[in-house]
Amino acid sequence: MSRLSQAIAEGDGISILVVVGDAAAASAAERDGADGLGVSRGADAVRASSQLPLLHLGGAGEASVRAADAVVVSDANAWDQGRALGLECVVRVSDSNALERVLIDLDPEIFLLSAGPDSDEDPLEVLLALLHDVPAGKLAIADLHDATVDDVAELERAGVDGVLVAAGNVAGLVGTEPPSV
Repeated sequence: MSRLSQAIAEGDGISILVVVGDAAAASAAERDGADGLGVSRGADAVRASSQLPLLHLGGAGEASVRAADAVVVSDANAWDQGRALGLECVVRVSDSNALERVLIDLDPEIFLLSAGPDSDEDPLEVLLALLHDVPAGKLAIADLHDATVDDVAELERAGVDGVLVAAGNVAGLVGTEPPSV
């Protein structure tokens, strides 16, 4: 189990992963109680400023991906690249057909559930619908950058393991009490 999956699986309640752009934002997110970080570029600088689990969002071909613990991938080639680098692969899916395909082709342990960029549907509803197709025993991270406290509570009640959010009101999101189940 990698640092990312361990942090998500073993944490109390839903894990908050924060997308950061630089070392200062990473330090702030860590101070505010984030459970992990997401970065598109500059992973080396972020890694130097924080020991939180680091998810690289930019793909396995990025030069700084080696500083990360895990990488977001969307196909078998990227999966192979990430695994060759010793990274845990988190597979991004935005519809049930894609989820079904990657279960057959790759059988990942962690999914990044995201609403498609062209979707007219409510992103939270899309994520909750996708969650129903994730098999038991797999970890699910919801990609909901503008999540509210209520969104996070609803995702947690539904069984989502983590949520990827934009930097900002991290302290407000991590400071919530776990919902009664």
